[in-house]
Amino acid sequence: MFPERFSNLPEYAFPRLRTLLDHHAPGGEVTHMTIGEPRHPFPEWVGQVLSDNVAGLAKYPPNDGTPELRGAISDWIARRYGVAMDPETQVMTVNGSREGLYNAGMALVPETKNGAQPVVLIPNPFYQVYAVSAVSVGAEPVFVTATDATGHLPDYAALPEAVLNRTAAVYICSPANPQGAVASAAYWRELLALAEKWDFRIFADECYSEIWRDSAPVGALEIAQEMGADPERVVIFQSLSKRSNLPGLRSGFVAGGPRSMRHLRQLRAYSGAPLPLPIQKVSEKVWADEAHVVENRALYQQKYLAADQVMGGVPGYKGPEAGFFLWLPVEDGEAAALKLWTETGVRVLPGAYLSRDTAAGNPGRGYIRVAMVAARDEMVTGLEKLRACLWD
Repeated sequence: MFPERFSNLPEYAFPRLRTLLDHHAPGGEVTHMTIGEPRHPFPEWVGQVLSDNVAGLAKYPPNDGTPELRGAISDWIARRYGVAMDPETQVMTVNGSREGLYNAGMALVPETKNGAQPVVLIPNPFYQVYAVSAVSVGAEPVFVTATDATGHLPDYAALPEAVLNRTAAVYICSPANPQGAVASAAYWRELLALAEKWDFRIFADECYSEIWRDSAPVGALEIAQEMGADPERVVIFQSLSKRSNLPGLRSGFVAGGPRSMRHLRQLRAYSGAPLPLPIQKVSEKVWADEAHVVENRALYQQKYLAADQVMGGVPGYKGPEAGFFLWLPVEDGEAAALKLWTETGVRVLPGAYLSRDTAAGNPGRGYIRVAMVAARDEMVTGLEKLRACLWD
């Protein structure tokens, strides 16, 4: 016997992509532009910090993070957003933001909401862990289309009152994956007001917040503080994967109100694996350093300009406000990805693999997602092949 609660989940995006492409030969030198795995250099001193603290592998590390690491994270939140978070009660480390995003549903979504099955609102397209978290706790995932018409962010306020009355939590990613859209202060205020009215939590996935084109994205915590919202209303999730080019470190954090964090810590005490002490020491120093973040951002800003030059004039092209993905409109994402692979060797992800079908269709079907993580020259070459194949 096997549980049926995951039976409606589609195959995960990357195995699905392999099924689509791998039985075809590439049409040229392979260029990988699918996975959002940063390939810029991480700080050169990371290895030395690991080496200096390797003896920590002989000890069980603290499950919630060392006091020094939680202090470094709290200090970063204060510098970045002007919000004071108690490192003892409002911050906890996790093995990358994905762990936190999944466990938020497990720890904070109740069994019922107003006497009925709870709803978890999810932008569509979306990061797939949101849906798995909702399904795992018996909530109903409601996928809310985020298209060009809504600024590529979900319009949760437009939902029927019957849905909002059952809503226990909403996921929101800003800067958005895959579209690169940024929630404005006005958007956060409207969402927070909606959360206060209908009594739900906001799970704010902000792991792309330090990669931006023109100005730093506003964060959920700073707007919540400005509005005087309930401190339990917002839980944020961050990671060193994108900010610091350390995806293999698996180091992130979750921060929120003391009661929310108490429930998350209690769950993690049973189910979470603590970060090894050498990794916690590295993370402590990385959160405290901004110089490498500025250098990293400058590299992406050069890539934004390069992408604009190559893709300028393509119908519907819009460069991202932040993050490192291009969300390119095509007639059919699967057909475009297959054509690119067989004719050029460029490998991209069909947008439908990041979305769910709705009554109005799949909002990702007419897109491909292109990761701008490779070195600038390699990225430009890939984009030139892409444009020549699909548009020129």
